[in-house]
Amino acid sequence: MSTVAELDKKLNEAILTGRAMEAFEELYADDVVMMENNETFVGKELNRKREIEFFSSVAEWHGAKVEFEAINGDVTFGQWWMDVTFKNGYRYTNTQIAVRQWKDGKLVHERFFYNKG
Repeated sequence: MSTVAELDKKLNEAILTGRAMEAFEELYADDVVMMENNETFVGKELNRKREIEFFSSVAEWHGAKVEFEAINGDVTFGQWWMDVTFKNGYRYTNTQIAVRQWKDGKLVHERFFYNKG
């Protein structure tokens, strides 16, 4: 079994190389809980749909990177920066914090903290 550090690195690399959905299928638990600030979404099926909708709405990626990372036990923390243009023409640049909890080689909880402004 991979370590939490290896799993998190694998997921981050997949996201940064356009393979986010491939990693989602492999690394996320069936009962995963995902949060956008205080909004909660439960289950892989619902979150798959949300992820597909997000990635389908992007017209162009201008850049993305993990600026900082930390690990504490089965929890990983990452500060992400991204710059995208959506299909509606809106260009969005944001920094967010991703907090992930891993169990038995699967991502069971992921929460994103960011300013909606």
